[in-house]
Formats: sequence, C-alpha cells, structure tokens
Amino acid sequence: MVKPRSIAVVGAAETTKMGIVPEMSQLGLNIDCALNAIEDAGLKPGDIDGIATANEHPWNVAAMLGITPRWLDGTNVGGCSFMLHVRHACAAIEAGLCNTVLVTHGESGRSQVAPTRYAANPGSLIGQFELPYGIHAPVTQFTIPALRFLKDTDTTQEDLARLVVIQREWAALNPRATRKEPVTVDEVMNDRMIAYPFRKSMCCVVTDGGGALILTSAERAKDFPTKPVYILGTGEGIENPVISMMSDLTSSAAFRISGRQAFEEAGITHADVDHLMLYDAFAHVPFYMLEDLGFAGRGEAKYFYRERRCAPGGELPINTSGGGLSYMHSGMYGMYAMQESIRQMRGIAPAQVEGAKISVSHGVGNMFSGAGTIIFTNEG
Repeated sequence: MVKPRSIAVVGAAETTKMGIVPEMSQLGLNIDCALNAIEDAGLKPGDIDGIATANEHPWNVAAMLGITPRWLDGTNVGGCSFMLHVRHACAAIEAGLCNTVLVTHGESGRSQVAPTRYAANPGSLIGQFELPYGIHAPVTQFTIPALRFLKDTDTTQEDLARLVVIQREWAALNPRATRKEPVTVDEVMNDRMIAYPFRKSMCCVVTDGGGALILTSAERAKDFPTKPVYILGTGEGIENPVISMMSDLTSSAAFRISGRQAFEEAGITHADVDHLMLYDAFAHVPFYMLEDLGFAGRGEAKYFYRERRCAPGGELPINTSGGGLSYMHSGMYGMYAMQESIRQMRGIAPAQVEGAKISVSHGVGNMFSGAGTIIFTNEG
C-alpha cells in the first residue's frame, strides 16, 4: 500500500492547445504537455528520473526530452492507464527507485497525426468472440452492458440525457471545453442515434490534446513553487477483456476492486469526498461508477441526476470540467479527469468547488476491463 500523503503532485498541465490541433503529432502533444508540466513545477527536463506513459512509447518521450530515466512504466490498459501510472510511480518513489516522475499523455484523437495504430489480434478473446459478430468499436461494445443496466435498475434513457444536460452546465463554465452550448433533455433525446441507446451527445467528444503530471515525495514537495496536491489513496483492478463475458453486465468487478483499494488506503469514507471525477466515455458509465464505488446503492445512481445532486450547487459536484462528453476526450480520458481533480485541489479550476479538500478520480480502460482510482487531497 502507498502511504497516504507521502507523495505529491508538484506539476500539472495540459497541452497548450486542445480540441483540434492538426499541427502536432501524437508524440508532439506528449512533449508539449510534458514541457508545460515541467515548467509548472519549476524544473528542467534533466531533473526528471522517472517516466510513465501509455499509447506513446516511454523511450520516445525520454529521447525527445533529452533525458535518461532510471525508472519507467509503459503500462497500457486503455484510458485509465494514467491512474495506474500514478499508483506505480508512488510505489517507485517510496521504494527509492526514482525521485521525480513525469506521467505524460498526448493523443491526436481527432486529427490522427501519427497516432499509434492498434488492431485486434485474431487470436485474442475479443478477436475470437466479439469481432466476428460486428462488435469492434467502443460505441458498439459499450451498448451491451448499458442496455442490461437500464433494464435491471429502472434507469431510463432520459436519465442518461439528464447527465448530458448537467455536464454541459459544468462545461459552460469552462473556457477550454469543446461543447459549451446549453442543451435540454428533449434536445438530447432528439439527437441523432449513433448506436442504441446512445444519441450523439451521449457519446464523448473526439479531440486532440494531452496532459502531464510531475510527482515527487511529499518531503521534497515543499521546495516547489506550486501548491502540492497529495496522493491520499490509490487502486487498480481488471476484469474479463471481453465485455460480453463480464460476470455481471450491470456492475464492474474492476471498478469495485480499484475503488475499495483506494478508499481503504486513504482511510476515508464517501462522506469525506468533496469532488468526484468519473470517466464518461458514454453517458451510462458514471452510473456504474457511482454504484460500484459505493456512492449510491443498487439502482440509485439515477437520483444523482434526477435530483441534481451533482449539478452546479449540488451536494457532490461531479465532472466539473464538463467531462469526456463535453470538455475533452482524445481517446484515453483518464489523464484529463486527474487534471481537473488537481485543479480543484489547487483552487484554480474554472468551476471551482468552494472549500474542496478531497477529490476522487476514477477511470475505466479497455471498455470495462480495467480500472484505476486516485484520491487527491490538498491537506498535507
């Protein structure tokens, strides 16, 4: 277990431009946000001795920055990889394997400038048991559990639309958000159908961009120019990579495992949480996360949106940046969720939650296969 508050984030930044950035490659976006985070921390590239990244190769990032790290992590379990990188970096710093870790992500999700190409191995579980039936993209894979969840929990498509409406309200407060225009439940329900039951605005935006973090020991953090944000708890989990073979289509074992680890490590209860970032590749995913992380009982997540508990002014602000549906989603969203948690803990978020002291950031990877949870605090 990582000792609570023993590691701090001392640098955090996103790419200079976000949204549509056709002039930068995937690697270029990684370097742009890395340099921004290094500058934020008041460091030079040579001060970094640990690197973690996914999608792009760690050695490419290291070479472009001109550094030779003594610790690296190229774990790639999809969009939550960066939560796992933070967890692994905490353990590495505590073990003395490195002192200062850069976690970076850049992705040309919209412009597709020199991206990493992935193709399903025909011998993989997905290649054997899903691809032959036409299930080959997130929008077709995510629909399988969504339909079962709606049926078994009496959650409606209008509830999904309410989530879109509320997150658009948050996005309207964020100058960098991709979708800022107000929307109503009726407008969402009349939006173009993409893959039942998902209308267009229930699906994440597709953008270019990236983000990076700098982590070091809490003892060293006081020497940096930025306000430290401490790691309070961490968790990771994994389940079957074939979404149609989940043990329960209405609940993610990976979410439950990861969340339980993080809360136990942090030594907090759900009532202690002031702010929540939930990976929202599609509108139904936060419903799972609220229930699997223990913020809501079985079938009760929908009331967070029906009763506007998570809206501006609500008791538990969720996805205050606008989330993947409205703020930013280049393909692997976990980094952007953590960036907003850190902004909230620093007190510099566009839609700042007054008095927030603890933020939970939870991500999903490779559809419902992987999960990562990081709990941040601004109290050392």
